[in-house]
Amino acid sequence: MVLNHPEATQQALSILRSGDPFQWYVITLLVIVLYIYANEYERGNYRVIAAGLGLYMVHWFVEIINALIQHFSGHALWTAPTGTAFVIMVGVCIEISLMFSIAGMVAVKLLPKDRSAKMLGINSRVFIALTSAAGASILEIFLVRTPTFVWVYPWWGALPVFITVYIPFFAAAVWCHETELNKSFTFIGILGAVNLAGLIIFGALGWI
Repeated sequence: MVLNHPEATQQALSILRSGDPFQWYVITLLVIVLYIYANEYERGNYRVIAAGLGLYMVHWFVEIINALIQHFSGHALWTAPTGTAFVIMVGVCIEISLMFSIAGMVAVKLLPKDRSAKMLGINSRVFIALTSAAGASILEIFLVRTPTFVWVYPWWGALPVFITVYIPFFAAAVWCHETELNKSFTFIGILGAVNLAGLIIFGALGWI
């Protein structure tokens, strides 16, 4: 199979979890993310926190799957080969991960308070999830025109990423925001435990 920029896989692996490209702005970004969560906690916006963590847990699950695809097939679906201060796994750098840690919060801030409200004739919850997913997919079209993000397989693009990645991301955020808090945090806890187990086991095996 002809691949789009197959060399990007090795580029990403060459700096995988290396401290060499580190830049101090990562610490600033981390503190900003922590401030955002602390601010929502102070205000008692636990549903917003749940939305942020819900999307973030799905993000980690998807990135683990992408790294396993790289291990077993030789190439991940997407890679982050350059332009980053730290590559966590083959397809995700620290900047991407920190962005996704608050992306769910941003999406649910757009939800009308009236749960029955419609937007363009569509249930507002569904509308926000779908348009947020579409926006993220369109952004990737720009990103892959830069050297910092690569779709490796020719059949992988905006539509597959919209359906298999971003709809689950933002659906999780909206669901965690709208459902009972105990259910939201149960989901977050279970998926978080699955992700942690995957990181430990697959990391120890050298698969991710």
